[in-house]
Amino acid sequence: MLRFERIRNRYASKVIIAFLFIILIPTTLSGFSFYLESTALVKKNVRASTVQLTKQTADALSTMINAGSDTSDLIYSDLQVQHTAMHYATSPLNEQVEMSKSTNTLLRNIAYSSSFVKIVYILKDSGVGWGSGTFSTSKLKKAELAELDWVKKSKLEDGKLVWQPLRRDLFSGGGENTELVLPVSRVLKDFDTLKQIGLLVVNMNGRSAVNTIGQVKLGETGRYTVVDSEGVVMIDTDLTRIGKPVAERDLHELIVGNDAVEFEYDNNGVPYYGVKQMLSNGWMLVGTVPTVEITGALDKLHTRILITSACFALMAVLIGLLIAKKVTKPIKQLTLEMRRVQQGDLTVRTEVKTSDEIGLMSKHFNKMLDEIEQLMERVETQQKEKLEAEVRAVTYRIHPHFLYNTLSTLRWLIRSGERERADQGLAALTRLLQANMGKDGQMITIEEELEIIQKYLVILEMRYEHKYELNIQIEPEQNGIRIPRMLLQPLIENAVFHGFVPLNRGGNITVEVYGRYREVHIVVKDNGAGIEGEQLKLMNSRQGGMEQLGIGLRHIHDSLRLYYGPASSLSIMSEPDVGSTIHIILRFQN
Repeated sequence: MLRFERIRNRYASKVIIAFLFIILIPTTLSGFSFYLESTALVKKNVRASTVQLTKQTADALSTMINAGSDTSDLIYSDLQVQHTAMHYATSPLNEQVEMSKSTNTLLRNIAYSSSFVKIVYILKDSGVGWGSGTFSTSKLKKAELAELDWVKKSKLEDGKLVWQPLRRDLFSGGGENTELVLPVSRVLKDFDTLKQIGLLVVNMNGRSAVNTIGQVKLGETGRYTVVDSEGVVMIDTDLTRIGKPVAERDLHELIVGNDAVEFEYDNNGVPYYGVKQMLSNGWMLVGTVPTVEITGALDKLHTRILITSACFALMAVLIGLLIAKKVTKPIKQLTLEMRRVQQGDLTVRTEVKTSDEIGLMSKHFNKMLDEIEQLMERVETQQKEKLEAEVRAVTYRIHPHFLYNTLSTLRWLIRSGERERADQGLAALTRLLQANMGKDGQMITIEEELEIIQKYLVILEMRYEHKYELNIQIEPEQNGIRIPRMLLQPLIENAVFHGFVPLNRGGNITVEVYGRYREVHIVVKDNGAGIEGEQLKLMNSRQGGMEQLGIGLRHIHDSLRLYYGPASSLSIMSEPDVGSTIHIILRFQN
């Protein structure tokens, strides 16, 4: 009986029992639901990628179109082109030759500056023209410009850009086998009279445009085409479709009369999926593909999934339900408690009372937390004692140093017969020691530290027989901030001893305290002798800097490290014969 109980309480036994129930409840409905939802999701993702692909292709075409517009604007505004178009006919022959040469060179340079531009030329009604590359004036003279539709439209638009469908270049090369170009034309105008003085044509690389839409795969038989706002084909891999309206009536209506980016339509009983994107010149990139080509493979895959799920869905659903109820519930509970511990809450204790392996894990988890808490308390106590010992050590290093200097001064005054000043010095020292030792603990407020400094300056003035002006600028809310005892006093002593004593004069010391976010900034400035550049660099460096600090600055460095951690800092700025600035930043961690 006992052995049976042990087997029944094992985690593996519960899993086996769960699998015994998986053959009893059908899950065909769940499998079918999965099929529908996954199909919708996959179709959505496929269509989203198709829209993204179309947008990228449209951006590539728009870049080419923008290059054509920019090139046209550049030539249109060029003063040399203006001069040639206006004065060529009335100029002497030698000037005409020079005008033609310079204009052809200009157009050639402009055309070569863009990889999208194939050839550019400027035409006049008299049969005169200039162009880049293989521009042919003989072909121009044979053409009846005034009878061409695009010429008429360009003149009607009176300076605006007129984009034309893909075509063979009319006025370049030899014979009929000329380059495939995408032209944009406009009339040139006299800037002063606004009179039309010529026709500017920029021919983009048509083969590049065809390759851009031809290399993008949209299913197996899908294709892209570019149409204008009236549904007329402007760019297509099938050159016989250029200049003709879109053949499919339903597709034409969806292109012209529908603003949707995606659309569906039937063509001879075959459902099609379409997508479109606007180009920068108002044309539209349209992609169409039979719907089955983008979802047919997915439908087959889902059919197989549905057939397979008819056999295994029952097991999958029941395993999830039974394990969640019988097994995973305590695991989830234990996981949640572990997550709380990971976030720093060590007061967590699990309530899993099962008699299997999970229950045993729960008991060990609680025991582990108890031991961690005890260990952390011991470590915290040890660290606190260590910090206090280290602070006492650095404090004791300073007290004898300060007392030695002060007593030496008093001894000198007594030997010099200045007993009254010695008496004043002893009184000041008494008040200073009373203020410095009258409070328990290592931490005092900034206000108390500044009071001690004021008493300390009385002794320094007596010792060095100079007047030291102390200017305190502190935000009222910073008075109560607690800092380690004697954090600022060494800075005042250094300002006097290293800043003013070498110059044998008094000086000004400014203490500024202000808050910024979770920081307290303490700035001590003096107008003393300053520090040489090389020594200052060593004092501020992380490597070797401690060896350059005196006992007072070492005390400050140790106090910042022990009480505020590595986030706080001490920096020294100084200029010889100008003075020094010590900047302390206290960053509070909580």
